[in-house]
Amino acid sequence: MIPLSLAEIAAAVGGRLHHTDGSPLVTGSVEFDSRELTEGGLFLALPGLKVDGHDFAAAAIAAGAAGVLAAREVDAPAVIVPPVSEANRGSVALTGDTDGSGAAVLAALGKLARLTVDTLAPKGLTVVGITGSSGKTSTKDLIAQVVEPMGPTVAPPGSFNNELGHPWTVLRADADTRFLVLELSARGVGHIGQLCRTAPPRIGVVINVGTAHLGEFGSQEAVAQTKGELAESLPSAEEGGVAILNADDPLVAAMAQRSKAKIVFFGTDPKATVRAEDVDLDEQARATFRLVTPAGEAQVRLGLHGAHHVSNALAAAAVALELGATPAEVADRLSAARRVSARRMEVTTRADGVTVVNDSYNANPESVRAALKTLAAMSRTEPRRRSWAVLGLMGELGEDSIAAHDSIGRYAVRLDVNRLVVVGEQAGAMHQGAYLEGSWGEESVLVPDVEAAIALLREQVRPGDVVLVKASKVAALWRVADALLEGGDTA
Repeated sequence: MIPLSLAEIAAAVGGRLHHTDGSPLVTGSVEFDSRELTEGGLFLALPGLKVDGHDFAAAAIAAGAAGVLAAREVDAPAVIVPPVSEANRGSVALTGDTDGSGAAVLAALGKLARLTVDTLAPKGLTVVGITGSSGKTSTKDLIAQVVEPMGPTVAPPGSFNNELGHPWTVLRADADTRFLVLELSARGVGHIGQLCRTAPPRIGVVINVGTAHLGEFGSQEAVAQTKGELAESLPSAEEGGVAILNADDPLVAAMAQRSKAKIVFFGTDPKATVRAEDVDLDEQARATFRLVTPAGEAQVRLGLHGAHHVSNALAAAAVALELGATPAEVADRLSAARRVSARRMEVTTRADGVTVVNDSYNANPESVRAALKTLAAMSRTEPRRRSWAVLGLMGELGEDSIAAHDSIGRYAVRLDVNRLVVVGEQAGAMHQGAYLEGSWGEESVLVPDVEAAIALLREQVRPGDVVLVKASKVAALWRVADALLEGGDTA
């Protein structure tokens, strides 16, 4: 964080000083968990389901914090932020925020993040924003890895991409930071635009428009409208703005008409500015391809599993090329890139040859199809390996939920996945779809819960099998992957 006094913070967020003259200087991290505070940090007093951060204000100061950002008076040096109306509480519904105090602190946090960007951008900071229905975190991780050699880079851990994680990440930047790579999520129209106002990006990447959160958006067109807010928020081409858009997704490609920035298309489409040719997968579904750019070509060999990472890698390549990297440098960095965030195509092989593909962090129809294709590719070796798809609920699909789950079950059969284990009645349409598509006997089975899935797999998985585990976060299917790996050696 850039050093700021409590008085400067109060002025930036429109708050008032409490139990302080405003002179203490915030030089450490900004944290909502008092246990994570460093000396000179700023504590965010946010409400929770069981505890309220306001009750830990004094403890935060004792732990070394310089002050507290709070929505009401506390027994500590603090900046008391102004309330926000219910209509302006944003896209994050903090559990336990019954009085709007959490929304008020988040609104102030956003203003503090904006001050940070406005201070650092003239000194050489470039903000890169990424959005899309699926693959945002993997793409963000790739971008961070390919630009890091060009200068100090800040990116969020995992999928910390909402009105809390977004400004929290921004406040990790300091005077040395050259690249701030941000992941932008949304639950409705206007949310991406709001995040862009918090930290205005110069480069924006839109990777796809799918059906994730369709129950909240209502239609894929509304999803596209929202994701396109990133393209609309960019500076003009003359001001250095760059919109990096997926040429293989018509809804994303159409966003070029909504942006005044320079347009760079990526994909496998022959018209893409940055594209992949001669894509090939090895026995672990790791892609090799020829990176083709206006500045030249280079060979890329990804260490990530799944053909869908080719598109993610092209997006990262386009960003790095715009920032001055050569095709050869980009290819080397992409080839060296590794998975950073947990439970996303996390591939582990046990000593007995059983391979567990833990992709259980989250799920939507597009990402499940991509994971199933990866499973199929990994099992089609010589000798052929038996494939297992352990799938659970895909959440937030609204009235399309049954049809979407049915479609995934049918897709698994068409890919010739050997065994489909559907976990939980809410995902039952997957099992029904597999049955109707032509599955028989025990090829597809519906089990009631995680414990039943674990028991089945422990009994029936054989050495050499490949097991994919995937579902929305709420299903907690990572417990299946953990159980398959616990207590055993890995190759």
